Amino acid sequence: MTNLNSFLEPGMLVRNPAQPDWGIGQVQSNIGGKVTVNFREAGKVVIDGTRVELMPVFDE
Repeated sequence: MTNLNSFLEPGMLVRNPAQPDWGIGQVQSNIGGKVTVNFREAGKVVIDGTRVELMPVFDE
């Protein structure tokens, strides 16, 4: 499967469209298709980049 988030780098801000209540998160790492994000409202979450497409946030 394709890693939908392969362009994400540590420090980038993202949202998970499937979980809007998590708020904005900051990418901590992106290794082997697993993206670790620290969300404001949900804490640290590891996301399977082949199943969930995170949306970058540029205006925060």
